[in-house]
Amino acid sequence: MPNYIRSHVPGGTFFFTMVTYNRRPILTSDSSRRLLRESIRQEQSTRPFNLFATVLLPDHWHWIGILPERDSDYSSRIRRIKERFTEWHLASGGAEEPVSRDQLQHRARGVWQPRFWEHTVRDEDDLKRCVDYIHWNPVKHGFVERPKDYPWSSFHRFVKLGEYPEDWGAVEPRDTIVGAEWD
Repeated sequence: MPNYIRSHVPGGTFFFTMVTYNRRPILTSDSSRRLLRESIRQEQSTRPFNLFATVLLPDHWHWIGILPERDSDYSSRIRRIKERFTEWHLASGGAEEPVSRDQLQHRARGVWQPRFWEHTVRDEDDLKRCVDYIHWNPVKHGFVERPKDYPWSSFHRFVKLGEYPEDWGAVEPRDTIVGAEWD
């Protein structure tokens, strides 16, 4: 069995990517957005974390989370968010992709890909690059021409806070993170 090495930084800031199984485009339906939002809220009520920035695309979700001091367990939070979403998605009539016999033996369902991608945010410059990457992602994937045109992103909150001008992203930002593995 592989031994995945995860970064354990108590109180750390992390960039995550979670992808649907076989990249099925299920995440931006009204029902899925509601179920994911409620899954996140339930987890935050039992194991707090700050959802700092986010973008929800049809087949993947990028987000930055900040953990409380002395807490480095993001893996359990992500596992429970995925489990709740899967349970509620299937109970509400949502579809899943077929999984292998081995995956079935491990109680896997065809809603999320196993595991997730994580990056430890190192400093303020790294955080800015990660946030820019999140907000640029819908443009990168061709869903919109400008970040302000994409509805399922924290970009709008960042504009209200004065972190971005509303027309930010009319051209590709130069210092976003490069990494095909994130998408």
